[in-house]
Amino acid sequence: MPFVKQDAHRLVWQQNDRYLWIDAWGENSLRVRSGRHLPVMRNENWALEETPAPCAPQIVYDNTQATMINGKITVIVNQKGQLAFYRHPDKCLLQEYWRQRGEIGEDESSHGQYVSALNLEAREFKPIPGGKYSLKARFEASEDEKIFGMGQYQQPNLNLKGCILELAQRNSQASVPFMISSLGYGFLWNNPAVGRVTFANNITEWEASVSEQLDYWITAGDSPAEISRAYGRATGCPPMMPDYAMGFWQCKLRYRTQQELLEVAREYKRRQLPISVIVIDFFHWPNQGDWTFDLRDWPDPEAMIAELKSMGIELMVSFWPTVECRTESYKEMRENGWLVQTERGLPINMDFLGNTTFFDATHPDARRYVWEKAKKNYYDKGVKLFWLDEAEPEYSIYDFDNYRYHAGPVLEVGNLYPRVYAQTFFDGIKAAGEDRVINLLRCAWAGSQRFGALVWSGDIHSSFRSLRNQFAAGLNMGIAGIPWWTTDIGGFHGGNIHDPRFHELLIRWFQWALFSPVMRLHGNRDPQKLPEQPYRDGIAQCPTGAPNEVWSYGEEVCAILSGYLTLRDKLKPYIKAVMTETHQYNTPVMRTMFFEYPDQRESWNITDQYCFGPDLLVAPVMYEGMRERDVWLPAGENWVDFFTGKRYEGGVTLKNYRAPLETLPVFIREKGQHASLLMQ
Repeated sequence: MPFVKQDAHRLVWQQNDRYLWIDAWGENSLRVRSGRHLPVMRNENWALEETPAPCAPQIVYDNTQATMINGKITVIVNQKGQLAFYRHPDKCLLQEYWRQRGEIGEDESSHGQYVSALNLEAREFKPIPGGKYSLKARFEASEDEKIFGMGQYQQPNLNLKGCILELAQRNSQASVPFMISSLGYGFLWNNPAVGRVTFANNITEWEASVSEQLDYWITAGDSPAEISRAYGRATGCPPMMPDYAMGFWQCKLRYRTQQELLEVAREYKRRQLPISVIVIDFFHWPNQGDWTFDLRDWPDPEAMIAELKSMGIELMVSFWPTVECRTESYKEMRENGWLVQTERGLPINMDFLGNTTFFDATHPDARRYVWEKAKKNYYDKGVKLFWLDEAEPEYSIYDFDNYRYHAGPVLEVGNLYPRVYAQTFFDGIKAAGEDRVINLLRCAWAGSQRFGALVWSGDIHSSFRSLRNQFAAGLNMGIAGIPWWTTDIGGFHGGNIHDPRFHELLIRWFQWALFSPVMRLHGNRDPQKLPEQPYRDGIAQCPTGAPNEVWSYGEEVCAILSGYLTLRDKLKPYIKAVMTETHQYNTPVMRTMFFEYPDQRESWNITDQYCFGPDLLVAPVMYEGMRERDVWLPAGENWVDFFTGKRYEGGVTLKNYRAPLETLPVFIREKGQHASLLMQ
């Protein structure tokens, strides 16, 4: 046997220059690492917390194989180094895809492997000049498997079986490589390299463009909730959400002056409409990288913030990681190596209203420098909430091979950026004495949740098709371990405030957003208004969209939207109860039907309704002109219509349930854990 080491927690296999480590990494969970010429594996934990929960796995060796049992998961390794994972001896969860010549076992029962002339290995390390590898990990596909999670992609598929996904960050795409399988396991691709995953019907294949070693984490459980909790223990849970964040957030592109923003806040109060947060969007600064208020437009930030607080409104301020080449920050950061490097061409990463370079969030000193600027110019003036935009980061050209971070080339570590960007502000705000930290980001990677990341779905189109894409994205982000998630209500690009068709979209989106982790109205509305000064001090000025307050769309629309603002305010006790569970276990706030009812087969096929927390069933309207829709009510429960109080017995599909423009189908689980908070 080629096994070279035995200890209480690790199984080690070696053959020639190939190494394999399997560690018990938390309850019912294993971490697998593999490489070439690596007698000692790299010690980066990447998405995983530093110290796994203690456990005592059983490791048994015989003449043909080694077996490790850690609670509900078992892995078997044969002499060739081939892996298969089991829930119990008769249920295979996942097995590697090997197609090689030579005798592997007496028959196909040896991990399901057999003699083949294809000569394919499950763990492929293809050398790259310079000493590293492009990696592939291949697994057998299961025809009846359903796959969920993986973050946010702009497509409507909730079940990802049959999909190919890029493992890379882009504007409106957040690659968070954790999935839950209907077979009863969760799988984290613990590698921040740019790559892709293929969930085909004949093979599952994970790829990393540049890496030194293969690294993944796998857990088994009896339900999606159990798997999700195990992932939360392995990668962390979010802080407790601040109370104010559970209310309504008002935003637009963009409030240009202190007076304009304050008038909007005052109008909400005059109309007696609930509002918790108001937002100062981008280009409120003199130049990108100055990270401060332009006092010509925002002459007294402290007085502004004090007035907002007197109205019970928190201020969120946009912060971009871009640094324009004419600023003092650029000179200092370039000198110290705190900016993203380019391998060829000019050192410019983005050319939106200036020639800019992103700060290198993987560099600890760069993070400290940036937070010190933000603390002095924002936090110390009273700003506790930051909108960390451009978090992918958004390169003007996504040539990932042309950029390099302090942590390594972007092809090797690029997906880390949004997480360490979130960490920049999380660490700083925590050090300043805040316990409940939340910041809005446009991207995330595995583990971002523990740094208080509220992710929104980026610069999306204003259309019903886009709304359906966001529905799938939000549910899969929750499954992927990012429970704090939101969208621009109505979409970002487009939407004429005078167009009745857009009014319908806005109302339907607004209704859905009521039952989301954060309810935030934002968008770049038409008709556009160009800046009065295209340039100021030689610096291009940003345009602003049309008004985007609830009264901007006429009194009829305002009446409908205002009713939902009042409902959101009434839901706060329930939302707080759900957020407490999320803080403890990293449980999704928006939950697929199978998450709550995995034992009911139909729940795995429902892709157009969900649970908001454990006790609200929400069936949004996502098609233009739709005024009724079917709603599936799970068995074993009684359900009460949220709006009418009418009671229904579960185990049925309500055909053509009424959904007039002013409402949507929502039901309360009558005997739910928090039902009393909903029936007051």
